[in-house]
Amino acid sequence: MTDGQGQSVRRRRVFYIPGYDPIHPRRYRELYRSEGAAQARISGYEIGLVGRQGGATYGWQVDGAIEGGEVEAEFDVLVWSDIVRTSMELNIPQTYLLMARTAWTYIGSGALWRLMRLRKGPVMAALYPVGMLILQLVVALLAGWIVGGILKWAVGAVLSGILPHLVFWLALVAVLVVVLRAFRRYDNKLFVYYLMHDYAYSARSRGANPPELEARIAAFADQIAAALAEDVDEVLVVGHSSGAHLGVSILADLDRARRIPADGPGLGFLTLGQVVPMVSFLSDADRLRRDLHDLSTSDSLFWLDVTAPGDGCAFALCDPVAVSGVAPEGQRWPLVISAAFTQTLSPERWKELRWRFFRLHFQYLCAFDRPGDYDYFRITAGPLTLAERFAGRAPSQSAIRVAASKFTSMAS
Repeated sequence: MTDGQGQSVRRRRVFYIPGYDPIHPRRYRELYRSEGAAQARISGYEIGLVGRQGGATYGWQVDGAIEGGEVEAEFDVLVWSDIVRTSMELNIPQTYLLMARTAWTYIGSGALWRLMRLRKGPVMAALYPVGMLILQLVVALLAGWIVGGILKWAVGAVLSGILPHLVFWLALVAVLVVVLRAFRRYDNKLFVYYLMHDYAYSARSRGANPPELEARIAAFADQIAAALAEDVDEVLVVGHSSGAHLGVSILADLDRARRIPADGPGLGFLTLGQVVPMVSFLSDADRLRRDLHDLSTSDSLFWLDVTAPGDGCAFALCDPVAVSGVAPEGQRWPLVISAAFTQTLSPERWKELRWRFFRLHFQYLCAFDRPGDYDYFRITAGPLTLAERFAGRAPSQSAIRVAASKFTSMAS
């Protein structure tokens, strides 16, 4: 479609669900502004963004002139960063205790080994903060031992008795505290504490949603239900990373409650870089497994799941329903496709980003210098619904659908 004929979307509501992120949602507005402009230059279309002032929710407005059509899109970020920040308010000893509990939850239940069979990348990403916290502790203890030993020798040269030993232990503890605090101070570069709290958030309750998250899911469902009653052509829900499984539960709730009108706007669900198995493989994730099961047969929406093997933080090309062991007869969703970073990014750009794992996990929201059929900005600001844009698109031949979870119980 290049001339605007048959344009089906002129007004769109987009709801973006971030992953486990304590940062203010303005980062997503600015990311959309900069990367949208870059993609527009590469692909030859136009995108303009205006920040929204006031209101009870955070968002922005976009005007797109794409594929011969003109579209107005209103974005809302479904904010749960306050819940994330609260969950991260732990001191250093509490974080080490949390590390031990999280490791035991995944290892003791057998979930870790089953996840490893699917994709090693995200499991290694989960083990990274554990390994780094242990390494930091070892470095801090070694530094304390060396400093303490030097001071013990110096004091022992002039004094005898218990005092040199006391100086050793006091110095060891003091250096241990200083070094561990220094590591945490630079965590914005290492992401050790951030990732530890990320993986621990769901592990604390073995995959069940904490009460505060359930309340937020209900509030998000109300916002989307209200948009489905508006005079728009499409409501598009985008879940990135951990936001993907929140989106599954939100939309499953709406579908079961029959709050998705049959004569309303088209409903699209786009999951990007999903890490669903990290939660759905846990023993008490009955609610999420039920939501995956139910949503996978819904005729009320179109669900597209986009990942890429180059994203080491995502379960690339893993059908989240099937691998969780809850695929029903007649499963329709999601349509699993690859963003194919090695093809949609030039060799120079791929070389630049290849080892920047955290940045690559956000590439789905960014510009591609060799774009394929996945283009975040065409999807969110273009003249076709998600269902129309990917109608007839075959799933990736490399999609993984083997049932791998030990736990398959579902909430009644």
